[in-house]
Amino acid sequence: MLERMAEPAEQSSAWCRELYQAHGAELLLYGRALGLSVAESEDTLQDTFVALLALAEPPGQPKHYALRAFRNRCLNHRRSLFRRIAREIESRCWFEPQDPHPNREEAAMECLSHLPTDQREVIVLKIWHQLTFDEIGSMLEISPNTAAGRYRYGMAKLRDRLLHTNYEPARTDGIGRAIEVLETA
Repeated sequence: MLERMAEPAEQSSAWCRELYQAHGAELLLYGRALGLSVAESEDTLQDTFVALLALAEPPGQPKHYALRAFRNRCLNHRRSLFRRIAREIESRCWFEPQDPHPNREEAAMECLSHLPTDQREVIVLKIWHQLTFDEIGSMLEISPNTAAGRYRYGMAKLRDRLLHTNYEPARTDGIGRAIEVLETA
């Protein structure tokens, strides 16, 4: 008897499991782009999927529904005063660099963290979630042209910042000093 009851529940949650496996990491990144910490993004993602599992049937567009639900939960989560204070303190190490010598990927993430939230959000939705400007505009309740403008201005800021970033670590082996001495001779 219990086995027959578990089967429909298992079948009804399959869409949710597939959605999580396909887009869970993207949603975490989106939460980070919206200004949440790693832990806050993970908590919000879990809350979102718990709510999705409680639905009687899958939504018509599961990916878009999950994105919208996750975004709404992230925005609600950010409104808390104590979490806002903690987020501001943590914002100095947004992507938590693990290596003192940043590579290009880390430099790009660092540059992304300096963008205004509205531009960062559109860039993450466009690149990682592969949404069109129409879909982004609908989701954020802005016009597609506004979404495209935020994307364009954000990408220009990223490009400018990345072009002026030195990816090579400073030399500490004394060779630079030897060349300096030779140039003065």
